[in-house]
Amino acid sequence: AMKSISLYVDNGSWLCKVHPFTKLAYIATAISVPLLVGKLSFFAIFIALSLAVLASGRLLKRVVPLIAFSFTILITIFLIHGLFNQSNRNILFSIGPLHFYREGLLYALHIGCNVLNMLLSFAILVLSAKPSELVEELEKRGFSRRMGYIITSVFQIVPQMTGTMNTITDAQRSRGLETEGSLLTRAKAFLPLISPVVMSSLINTRERAVALEVRGFAAKQKKTYLADRTPHRGDTPITVVLLAMIAAALLWRIVQCL
Repeated sequence: AMKSISLYVDNGSWLCKVHPFTKLAYIATAISVPLLVGKLSFFAIFIALSLAVLASGRLLKRVVPLIAFSFTILITIFLIHGLFNQSNRNILFSIGPLHFYREGLLYALHIGCNVLNMLLSFAILVLSAKPSELVEELEKRGFSRRMGYIITSVFQIVPQMTGTMNTITDAQRSRGLETEGSLLTRAKAFLPLISPVVMSSLINTRERAVALEVRGFAAKQKKTYLADRTPHRGDTPITVVLLAMIAAALLWRIVQCL
């Protein structure tokens, strides 16, 4: 079987059966509603909701590494704004000579919740929507094939490069290259590892472009589709509720500005 080069997991759960457009509507709602309302509680609600959706779709374990990676960035954000934000006035706590300010930490909390909220909402789409099905549905609605190709590439680039990196790392190890150990040892191994990865990605891009042209990618004729996606019974009501939430948040924001 051909190795999958996407993060999509077909585990047969209800989440994998929901239409990709419904998941796109959820992303739009999860990102826009908290930003329009501007309250931390709404960020917390959508973060909890995304976690609940991922858990019910049996995908929570797959998102844990993404959350762990994001925390390294969030810690940096909290350190920078907690210590050096220009609005800092009131010291919240101190660690030795370092003073952390309430204003900076609150600002960093908003950024952190926004990043985590976006990450989890996009994880629902990336982990439960097959890239080829998403692109096919977009093309059926009139999107160009080039746009579909770009979207497919975005979904595949990270897992593809990760797989290539693992293959090249194993190959270089078999040739006697030290890839583990001290920081200096890893730094020495970086160039022999990254150069083949970049070259391999460029070659794959060219080969894919040639393969697409051979298969009539640029043809102007209308495409036919092998099968139609079976609609999920929850697609329409879920989408309606999500769009209503966006409209309500937008209306609330307009009223607040008047």
